[in-house]
Amino acid sequence: MKNLSLILNGILILAVGVLYYLHFFTGPQKPGETKPDSTRAITGVPIVFINVDTLLNNYDYYQDLRMEMEDKQAELEAQLNSRSKTYERNALDYQDKVNKGLVTRREAAELEQALYQEQQDLLALRDELAMQLAEEEQVRNRRLIDNIMVFLRDYNQNYNYQFIFSNSFGDNMLFANDSLNITYSVLEGINKKYREEKAAQK
Repeated sequence: MKNLSLILNGILILAVGVLYYLHFFTGPQKPGETKPDSTRAITGVPIVFINVDTLLNNYDYYQDLRMEMEDKQAELEAQLNSRSKTYERNALDYQDKVNKGLVTRREAAELEQALYQEQQDLLALRDELAMQLAEEEQVRNRRLIDNIMVFLRDYNQNYNYQFIFSNSFGDNMLFANDSLNITYSVLEGINKKYREEKAAQK
């Protein structure tokens, strides 16, 4: 889920729209009027932000999804390792028989062909399991993002924010006043909702 914060940070593109609006649509300037400074313009627009790293690191649902992915990855790796060890044993057995002269040339050729096919099957299995893991991770990421977005829509009914930005270390948001940070308020609500839903499923 390393790319998740990058996906969520895509909403920062909307910041350009805010700046565009503030710059061009604050109304025509009458003669003798001074253009309002950016601080006064921005305070008139309900804008808040969420620290994505903090949200994910403390969101119970995200932690559960991460554990599920780790378990799934361990399961698939064990499956692949088991097949790999079987192939290695068969390869060593083939080499031992050839070295001791225990098989005819025809039998050796058949064993070699069988080993080659087993190797190709193993490579195909590796690719299949990697694709399966990647697909499951994508689905879980989409579920996570959908859960957050659905919660924020409900959450925002009480606040009517025009923009809720995402913020994480190293992203495009260079500065934000801490008074606009609603991360922990969102965390409290979203975890409460998830725990209630989880308890209801038991």
